Amino acid sequence: MAVYMRISVEGKRAEMSAGRECDPIKWSDLSGRAIGTKEEIKLLTNYLDSLQTKLRNANLVLIDSNQGIANETLENQFIRKINKSRFLMQLFKEHNAKVKALIGNGFESNTLKGYNTSEKHLTGVLKKEYAKTDMEISQLNHAFITDFEFYLTADCKIIGV
Repeated sequence: MAVYMRISVEGKRAEMSAGRECDPIKWSDLSGRAIGTKEEIKLLTNYLDSLQTKLRNANLVLIDSNQGIANETLENQFIRKINKSRFLMQLFKEHNAKVKALIGNGFESNTLKGYNTSEKHLTGVLKKEYAKTDMEISQLNHAFITDFEFYLTADCKIIGV
């Protein structure tokens, strides 16, 4: 099931997608969070916590700028904050989907095969070195590049990286 956020201002509700899904069996309506201790549940909980923090920050921005707080203004401010977050694997999947759509129109299937292999290796290093399934682009740094290079050489046995 898709996870939605509800914003209520002065008794008026607005809902928007959190951009994630959860097995309904693992969802608690009471807490508004997933139940469990597996990594996927922890990641979802952390993501929802970060959205809640960003929503609070959006509310503070509106208060500090003396703007009226209504669902629409809060949602607009919040969406601007969320749209700034970009994730490596999400962008990679979007890129590969576009390349797949262009096979035969400037791209060959071997090109997509190479990109899919790169996606697989990025997923592997994120899981092994960072215990994550995705990472914000803003967190990528030289250490990530050297970790990835080491992973390709040591774990994947790719020589001459």
